[in-house]
Amino acid sequence: MSIIGRMREDIAAARLRDPAARSAAEVALLYPGLHAIWVHRISHALWQRRLRLVARATSQIARWLTGIEIHPGATIGRRFFIDHGMGVVIGETAEVGDDVMLYHGVTLGGRTRDAGKRHPTLGDGVAVGAGAKILGPITIGAGSVVGANAVVTRDAPADSVLIGIPAKARTRVPGEDTRALLTAPDYSI
Repeated sequence: MSIIGRMREDIAAARLRDPAARSAAEVALLYPGLHAIWVHRISHALWQRRLRLVARATSQIARWLTGIEIHPGATIGRRFFIDHGMGVVIGETAEVGDDVMLYHGVTLGGRTRDAGKRHPTLGDGVAVGAGAKILGPITIGAGSVVGANAVVTRDAPADSVLIGIPAKARTRVPGEDTRALLTAPDYSI
């Protein structure tokens, strides 16, 4: 897919997930989550070419401008959307699948300074509520929802709902609306 095609796909994903998005132009010009993702693609390409200092500098500029920190080593899938975004942190070895959505204040962080995989992996279609912390080299299965302010430190199977500190998983009921899950009082702290 071309660069313009990917950008159009990102804009469409943002418009699909954000009911406040009025137009493609508004999303392209004014959504910091989208800008952070676009800059991440550049910094990630530099990182893969072993231009580490330039990659880190590029990601830091994006952080200063958007309030969103995505390490250039992180692997991000297609149609990724960060709503609002301020305070989002995504660590170096994090892996994010396709069609994932994060709200503001989310951390995909590590729990150790050891080398190797130390950040989480999010499967396709995962949604993470505001302020949630997903820590360590764990895997959150596809289609799962992490409630606001949850602290997740253990693997979760696909189609889970994770809530609490520490987060406990329950099976997601077929047909449950992700947007409703993220805003329901039962799933926030």
